[in-house]
Amino acid sequence: MAWTDSLIKISNYEVETLQKRLAEITDRRTAYEIRLAVITAEGEHEIANAQASAEAGWYLVGYRAGLKQRKADTHNLIEQVSAEERGARDALAEAFEALKKYEQVHENRAIAARKEVARLETAELDELGLRRASAR
Repeated sequence: MAWTDSLIKISNYEVETLQKRLAEITDRRTAYEIRLAVITAEGEHEIANAQASAEAGWYLVGYRAGLKQRKADTHNLIEQVSAEERGARDALAEAFEALKKYEQVHENRAIAARKEVARLETAELDELGLRRASAR
């Protein structure tokens, strides 16, 4: 049973590592989404300032172009991290499947060992009963 225990420990370690990796990726995606929300809020604030002041309106055209580029860059980062997140989720699902397989093998071996012990015990009791019967 030692080898199945080792496989289960290794598989558990792999699952934990993948869970940590997925958490880090999710945190990065969340940070990018927050960054996008901040950029959008800054843009709305700048547009409101431009409407209030004619002087600020002159700079709005350049600001909007920069804002559009920053939003596009952030969207690209979100898409990249989302793809990485899907890959990490798939890897985690595969690791869970492998862990389940090792646990099932371990359980099946334990059941087979218990059955063998019960079979040997029954054989010993049968032999003991035959000896008693033949001694009478």
